[in-house]
Amino acid sequence: MKKLLGLAAAILVVCAGLAFGIAALNRSQGFSSGNTLTIYNWGDYIDPELITKFEEETGYKVSYETFDSNEAMYTKVKQGGTAYDLTIPSEYMIDKMAEEDLLIELDHSKIVGLENIDSRFLDQPFDPGNTYSIPYFWGTLGVIYNDTMVSEDITSWNDLWDPSYKNSVLLIDGAREAMGIGLQSEGYSLNETDPLILAKTADKLKELMPNVKAIVADEIKMYMIQGEAPLAVTFSGEASEMLLENEHLHYVIPEEGSNLWFDNIVIPKTAKNLEGAYAFINFMLDPENAAINAEYVGYATPNKAAIELLDPEITSDEQFYPADDILDKLEVYKNLGSKSLSLYNDLFLEIKMYRK
Repeated sequence: MKKLLGLAAAILVVCAGLAFGIAALNRSQGFSSGNTLTIYNWGDYIDPELITKFEEETGYKVSYETFDSNEAMYTKVKQGGTAYDLTIPSEYMIDKMAEEDLLIELDHSKIVGLENIDSRFLDQPFDPGNTYSIPYFWGTLGVIYNDTMVSEDITSWNDLWDPSYKNSVLLIDGAREAMGIGLQSEGYSLNETDPLILAKTADKLKELMPNVKAIVADEIKMYMIQGEAPLAVTFSGEASEMLLENEHLHYVIPEEGSNLWFDNIVIPKTAKNLEGAYAFINFMLDPENAAINAEYVGYATPNKAAIELLDPEITSDEQFYPADDILDKLEVYKNLGSKSLSLYNDLFLEIKMYRK
């Protein structure tokens, strides 16, 4: 009997070892024995009901975390402390993460619904062939103004320098965005790297500071809805929410052009649930789900099939769904490299200190 018990115990040990080895192998290959899908996304950037719907339809349990900047997301993914299965960075950060081997190349044979994406938003310079990413939302940077406080229509970035707008402008707290405004106001590219031109641009932005009421980010939405400032620089999706809350607000893409940004879904190298990651990508490519998400979030969907399901009043507004002639004036941020990016950040810090 003891021999039988010993033999049984030995068999159990061997089985446990095999199970552990298989589990370790699965983890190393991006598969998880559990059903949890860990998603890392921007705050308030998905309809919560869609997460519930995804869980009910697929059986996966979603663990959902949020970040407030591309840089914060990048740092956490690179450190590898949390095994994120999906995250949603912006275009220049996708380029950077791919360059640093932080992303898994997508298996397009496992993706269903990519044909629903407007071809204009595929095969972008930051990810040729969509090797690493699938479009999630896109939009622009522009000016929102209150017609009870601003008597003239805003048409240009240079309008922000008008002396009559002293202490009136809410400027978005971002180096690429602020420097981009200065660059485009002078006819330069958003991706300029010439140190002399960048220094000249910083000097012009310092001249804007008397007109700047505050340099903020998320607070812009509340301030503009409540009529606490005449003008602000903000993103199109944020603006669409503001317009719903205050009928006196108007959003404008300046005539010089602006930033055309993309947030795309990627699978980090930390992923342990590849099957679940592809299931979520396919779920979000479904036109019905993409339309629900666009209505909730307020940003423009790249899903052309979903657009057909949205209210035409939304999709016909060229400030949020620009026509081709406007799109031609928009630029996508490029990964400028650490040296140029550091210069952008240093100059923006100077600009903010100059305001004080």
